[in-house]
Amino acid sequence: MTAGSRGDVAPFTGLGHGLVRAGHEVTLVTHGCFADLVSGSGVGFHSLPVDPRAELESVRGQRLHRSATGVGKVIRLVEMTRSLVGRLTDDMITAARSSDVLLLSGSLGPLGYAVAEGLALPSMGVHLQPLSPTREFAPPVTGARSWGPTVNRVAGYGVNLAGERVFAQTVRTLRKRLDLPPIGPFAAHRARERQAWPVHHGFSPLVVRRPRDWRRGLDVSGYWWPYDGEDARLPSALRDFLDAGPAPVFVGLGSATVPDPGRLSTEVVRALRAAGLRGVIQRGWGELRATGDDMFTVGEVPHSLLFPRMAAVVHHAGAGTTAAGLRAGVPAVPVPIQFDEGFWAARLVALGVSPGALSLRGLRAERLAPALVRATTEPSYRRRAQDLAERLRTEDGVAPVADALARLERLGPHAS
Repeated sequence: MTAGSRGDVAPFTGLGHGLVRAGHEVTLVTHGCFADLVSGSGVGFHSLPVDPRAELESVRGQRLHRSATGVGKVIRLVEMTRSLVGRLTDDMITAARSSDVLLLSGSLGPLGYAVAEGLALPSMGVHLQPLSPTREFAPPVTGARSWGPTVNRVAGYGVNLAGERVFAQTVRTLRKRLDLPPIGPFAAHRARERQAWPVHHGFSPLVVRRPRDWRRGLDVSGYWWPYDGEDARLPSALRDFLDAGPAPVFVGLGSATVPDPGRLSTEVVRALRAAGLRGVIQRGWGELRATGDDMFTVGEVPHSLLFPRMAAVVHHAGAGTTAAGLRAGVPAVPVPIQFDEGFWAARLVALGVSPGALSLRGLRAERLAPALVRATTEPSYRRRAQDLAERLRTEDGVAPVADALARLERLGPHAS
């Protein structure tokens, strides 16, 4: 069960496909607009209401982009999410009634856990970001740099409890509906912690090592690569463009929306041409586009097929796109916009695969072009990216989750 944008869904198609191959029957429960992502994977699909793109493009959604700070964005996200979560409950319960185990993303954790408890089903967390408090870094969702060990951990608890409060009213109603005793959000969080509720994290320990102060039950499993289909191909026109000249640079902002797509597109093209580079511009939810023989605008295409043919990738540093770039072994120029993207951008710089992150606010060709030149001409960035990609290929992020499911089966139907 997951909710959010495409990046919050696509990795679970790969996890689900891997579990199907391990002998499980798997259903992905998420927004109906993502049903096509499981086509051919063997994973079933159960639709949840709410169209996340429509919400982000609404007046309310646009307010998220007007805050100058990560904390402000979180507050506005909380306000929007609180008004939407109640619409998900009926379909989550329906899907759960025909399931034996619930795997819950971080975006639905408190609500999904209440569903599991009410139906006496075992459950596990499957998170794409490190959400549990730690002294080692600030809560990724804030996009902030480290505040020091003590403040980092305290802030981590604060963010977790704020997340619980998002679901509080819906969970309260749900618990009554499922004949569960009333419990407040703080107590519900403490209960999961006392029980060492298991959480598997879908990123590599080579990218973010498991914090040393995490409790037992919090494991870093490795990446869950999106399922692209055995017959996945790049569009023929795009293949022709790639074959017609030197490796271009990918530019895409995923599901982020921007206030002035035309201006931003112009700056991106100016930067690419100033750096002497061709470009593949992904339209995305921000509606970027470019024209000219040296530019090619694309919609949704498999990053696993496109990124290895790039000289570098410029992206918003969402968890999924960051992972795809690392998998391809190409340098990156991250342009984080909100939430955990600042965290992943900082990891790219720390890993030595990026010359530095740029801010979307005020992004100009004069800043982007020099970053592109460094990323594509200084050998150290590609060398480090390729070395990391080789090591990532040896990991199997699905296996730890499959092993955990096997342990649940041995323990019985009410294990958690």
